[in-house]
Amino acid sequence: MISNLFKNTVALCMRSQNAIKFAAAPPRAIHTTSPANDLMEFFDAKKNWGESNIRVGRSWKTDELRIKSNTDLHKLWYVLLKERNMLYTMEHECNDKMRLFPNPERIDKVQESMNNIETVIRERNVAYYQLETGETRERPVEDVVNLFGLPDKHKKSEYYLPKHMNKRWVRPYLENGFINSTAVKKFYRMYKEKEYNIERKARNRDFNHVQHLLKRFPDMDMEKLKAEYPNVDIEKAKRSKKARGHFMPKY
Repeated sequence: MISNLFKNTVALCMRSQNAIKFAAAPPRAIHTTSPANDLMEFFDAKKNWGESNIRVGRSWKTDELRIKSNTDLHKLWYVLLKERNMLYTMEHECNDKMRLFPNPERIDKVQESMNNIETVIRERNVAYYQLETGETRERPVEDVVNLFGLPDKHKKSEYYLPKHMNKRWVRPYLENGFINSTAVKKFYRMYKEKEYNIERKARNRDFNHVQHLLKRFPDMDMEKLKAEYPNVDIEKAKRSKKARGHFMPKY
């Protein structure tokens, strides 16, 4: 009887001490994050190892991303980022093992999806700032001439030194005149000549093609032909010898 009473007293004391410790302990934070897989997250699933063809879907389109919230886009961005890192790791491993990397277009699809997310986020930022401040808040772009004398787009940025005080910029561009130098002018003249020759050859190819079409199909619709080749003089092509066949033309 005494032994049972002693045992019950000890058990009651232990329970009270455990209750006090549990009440004094801070509550645990409940989370639902996915279990960490260490460095294996940089590799594809083991069922895809050794496969020559892996079935995947297409990339995300901008129309599909525009209807998602910023939180969903943020989550999707990190999912694509992990997928891209995994694909780069598998590609490097396949190259190291002298094996064929299956479906390399997966990298292009992931990159295209990430670019579309950036486009949607930029559209929302521009729309927000235009509504609030009337400006796009984008970095201003100006038309400049590069070192080769060709027109170029330059995004402005902040510098700690003004332009007229920057000797690394003043001497090459203003004092020595790299842009207006003889070498740059010669390069620009030859560049424009090359562009003119490319346009001239393309124009001659279209003109010769129209002549052969008129020779083979004299009853074709001239309006559609003009719409298909707007840079070709159709009346001149009709009067050429190459457009005439072994019959009397109807035009």
